[in-house]
Amino acid sequence: MTTTIDYEKHPCFNVNVKGQYGRVHLPVAPKCNIQCNYCNRKYDCVNESRPGVTSNVLSPEQALYYMGQVLEKEPRITVAGIAGPGDPFANPEETLRTMELLREEYPDLILCLASNGLNLKPEYIAKIAEIGVSHVTVTMNAVDPEITRKVYRWVRDEKTVYQGLKGATLLLERQLAAIKGLKAAGVTVKINCIVMPGINDHHVVEVAKKAAELGADLFNAMAMFPTPDTPFEELKEPNGRMMNQIRKECEEYLPQMRHCTRCRADAVGLLGEDRSQEFAGCLASSSERKIPQKSNNRPYVAVATVEGVLVNQHLGQALQLQIWEQTKTGFNLVEERLTPGSGTGFERWQKLANNLQDCRAILASGMGDNPKQILSQCGIMPIELSGFINLGLKAVYEGEDLSKFKRRKQTECTKFAAAASECQGDGLGCG
Repeated sequence: MTTTIDYEKHPCFNVNVKGQYGRVHLPVAPKCNIQCNYCNRKYDCVNESRPGVTSNVLSPEQALYYMGQVLEKEPRITVAGIAGPGDPFANPEETLRTMELLREEYPDLILCLASNGLNLKPEYIAKIAEIGVSHVTVTMNAVDPEITRKVYRWVRDEKTVYQGLKGATLLLERQLAAIKGLKAAGVTVKINCIVMPGINDHHVVEVAKKAAELGADLFNAMAMFPTPDTPFEELKEPNGRMMNQIRKECEEYLPQMRHCTRCRADAVGLLGEDRSQEFAGCLASSSERKIPQKSNNRPYVAVATVEGVLVNQHLGQALQLQIWEQTKTGFNLVEERLTPGSGTGFERWQKLANNLQDCRAILASGMGDNPKQILSQCGIMPIELSGFINLGLKAVYEGEDLSKFKRRKQTECTKFAAAASECQGDGLGCG
């Protein structure tokens, strides 16, 4: 990849430019795969300034739009990063899609990610290197599983949840492998280590030593901020004397970052001059914006149908969806895709969204609020209508008014949709 990126303009990695250039965190990663004893993630708080907090969550396309709004108002932004509010690689599709869109639209932008490392798999490392994500931060709080187990309530790998020593050992193994893999891919790596008095404060230097052995570039010892409603809320925040001593000891192994401001997941502006509250309205409007998909990125439309002629099936009932595309001679059925099994709540609709990343819209005779919300956040327009498939496809591809497609009077295939309008849904079909 050939770009004109000036990597020295990353204010987190270069203290000399922290007052000249800024960063924006794009909150596209709501899910997390670990539960830290010091973390309380809040999605809608505008008054707290700490990691894990954002006022809205964006889809990748909404993030691209928001990026344009930010640059228009604050041209000193040189870095776009994803730091939650969950973990970027608990949301790999959204994370990678966002990075791809940003690189395509803003080739000179520095791209940055912050992760716990659990799901930073080799294939994801290869992909971010291909995209041109140049800086990755890995939070690693210990290199001894006996200490690590004190920091986390649980660790989730795919669908399996681990606790105690087993979870701590898995997390540490993945973190060490991720750091090694990132460096092999030529990515600049910063290590964040949260200093927790009585938990790992005596051990932080060992983390720095191990990180240096793996080739990490920068070390950030961060004082834990006591957060209400967490197991560690009663722990005292490390004082300046403790932090200075720890950083001095760690500096024997790695350069130290001393200017971290413990940013929100939607932080924007210069370090120490956060403007997230000022941009909250813009972020909110971006999260509500319906972004039309580019045909080359999302060429297909998914359809819930019983017989392949009419849009006449409720999404919750559909065991499979037909995938259609527009051609020069009309519309062509590409394939049929199975839908995820029922009974898994929100996870079902997230799986469906992940399986429809090449679709710009989905047509069904009805669907619940949960799938509508999740599909929309993933850039797939949910459309409820009844009628001939080809007419619905024509309206979608040519931008026609969809309101003319009124639902038919209740029949056997639409009774389910009517019942769903009053159902709160738990993933069994109508949620």
